[in-house]
Amino acid sequence: MDDVINKPLLPVVAGPTASGKTAVAAALCRLIGGEVVSADSMQVYRGMPVLSAVPSEDERLGVPHHLLEFVDPARRYTADAYREDAGRCIADILSRGRQPVLCGGTGLYIDAVTRPMSFSMQSDEAMHAELMAMGETPEGRRRLHAMLVEVDPASAARLHENDVRRVSRAIEIYRLTGVTQTEHTRRDRARAGDYREALFALDWPRDALYARIDRRVDHMLERGLVDEVRRLMADPQAHPTAMQAIGYKEIAAALRGDIPMDEAVRQVKQATRRFAKRQMTWFRHDERVVWISAEDRTAEAIAEEIKGKL
Repeated sequence: MDDVINKPLLPVVAGPTASGKTAVAAALCRLIGGEVVSADSMQVYRGMPVLSAVPSEDERLGVPHHLLEFVDPARRYTADAYREDAGRCIADILSRGRQPVLCGGTGLYIDAVTRPMSFSMQSDEAMHAELMAMGETPEGRRRLHAMLVEVDPASAARLHENDVRRVSRAIEIYRLTGVTQTEHTRRDRARAGDYREALFALDWPRDALYARIDRRVDHMLERGLVDEVRRLMADPQAHPTAMQAIGYKEIAAALRGDIPMDEAVRQVKQATRRFAKRQMTWFRHDERVVWISAEDRTAEAIAEEIKGKL
């Protein structure tokens, strides 16, 4: 018990996309003298702020935000690399007498920080490149996902076939270790982490969340989503990473003339809803998470509730 008490506190604000995490985390930081450490696997990349929904300066409320837009999209960035970067960032914030607050919807990144990960150091660049290349076509993505179904059906069930990067990584882990990513995760969750984490997730009725997602996609279009995708399509180095962002493939198809733009927008909204559902499933399976009702409440009110539970 003393070991747990002596560990540094790490509040975590999680939840599905468009649930209002950023606003709540910023409001919480203003209450407790904190700084936000982003836990979003797409917001780490430079050059795609609209696709990855990087918070604007206004949305940050004057609160320092870390681990945003610092990775070249041509670089392979893993959960292990994130754990190291986040660990250094958290240590720096604590050394200045401030309170780190982890905020994001990437459950794997949150686990990377709050739970040891036995498999993440193992990697094979040639294998990874081969699997990623297979996922460049629709048929290849289906084959890749079918390969994962054979070796790790639980991971396949939570990963969409278009999530080529994570599907490839799960296959790579199994090939390198002989143990599925699902089993590694189960074992890792039994180990103690470096922090006294307090995990909170924002809970919304499904219809209300889906309406927020639709508004968010409309806002992304207003912010220049189409122009951003057009630019990324012309960049051969950024293209493979951008393909993993929801919205890229759909808008790119419209720009190529394969589908009408209004159909592309409809598909983006639908894909985002499916992604939010997968995020909810991830966090529902984490027994540490305290769910906070968010409907009809301000970010400040939610932050006050979280503060009272720390």
